[in-house]
Amino acid sequence: MTIYQELQLNQAGSKAVIKSSLTGKEKLKHTAIYLFKIFITMVFCMAFVIGYSKIFGDANSVVGVVILLCIMVFRFADFGIYTPHGLSSLFIIFGILAFGPRLANMGGLFTELLVNLACIFVLMLLGCHNVIMGNHSTLVLGYLLLYGYDVTGKMYLLRLAGLAVGALLTGIVFYRNHKHVTYKRSWKDLLREFDLHSMRTRWQLSVTFGVSTVILLAGLLHIPRAMWAGIAAMSVILPFHEDVKTRVKGRIPGNVIGGIVFLLVYPILPKSFYPYIGVVGGIGVGFSATYGWQAVFNSFGAMAIAVSILGVEGAVFFRIFNNILGAVYGLLFNHVFQYSVSKIDEPAAQG
Repeated sequence: MTIYQELQLNQAGSKAVIKSSLTGKEKLKHTAIYLFKIFITMVFCMAFVIGYSKIFGDANSVVGVVILLCIMVFRFADFGIYTPHGLSSLFIIFGILAFGPRLANMGGLFTELLVNLACIFVLMLLGCHNVIMGNHSTLVLGYLLLYGYDVTGKMYLLRLAGLAVGALLTGIVFYRNHKHVTYKRSWKDLLREFDLHSMRTRWQLSVTFGVSTVILLAGLLHIPRAMWAGIAAMSVILPFHEDVKTRVKGRIPGNVIGGIVFLLVYPILPKSFYPYIGVVGGIGVGFSATYGWQAVFNSFGAMAIAVSILGVEGAVFFRIFNNILGAVYGLLFNHVFQYSVSKIDEPAAQG
């Protein structure tokens, strides 16, 4: 394995290579490569998001995060369809990211529910046909982040500009990396293969209704940061049942631990360090090979932003509460939904 190939490995892959080293020298070499990978990744991510904030406004730093996620993911992931059609789907998806979250925030709870249902459904249909790619964890997450960090007026116009630039950058990366991939399936096949008897379709619908309704529930209960519950629900409504319990066991304890650490450490930190809490969390995610520890470090940046709205105790409480609500709700909703739609198969089996 070359150094370049080793730099392409994820955290678990890099740690597996280090663990399998036969000599101390070899282990030191692979550890150095792993640390260098994290360093250059963090430098690039920080520079990208800071650059986006400088150009499109601090309130739109989340746009930089979403675009960065899309670029990094679609370097390797595709939509399972003919590449030019996949590129068209990508631009439709960015259109939803541009207008869907703003429309959802403009109306009442019922309007918000309808907009979220429509937007998340299209994201799942166009972007998540190739289940193995796990594109929902980027596309639906991006939608929820933009929904949760909404802006208006001039900042929204700058957000549209930032997303337009991001769509172009992501499209270039996507086409360059996948133009030689051969698929006979077109975007029309995505519609033809939409079938309630299909496990993929049932999963797409479960994510759509599960995420949208938990946000509605949070709204009805006047719970702040409803997007946290939506993200938690999305993270546990997975296409493969064996992965669900692992996510729940990792996400809930991870956010509890993250909240406790944040509650103890934040008050003693100098104020000059506050803007870098998210960066520290990102570095921690980079070193984490398990979902549970990723949940711990992911919570830091989210709570640091929420402190200005909810206070330290409020940010910690609602981060933990919303994640428990979303994860438990998502788990129960998916179980009930899958059981209900499975009844569709019974007449065919009996016949």
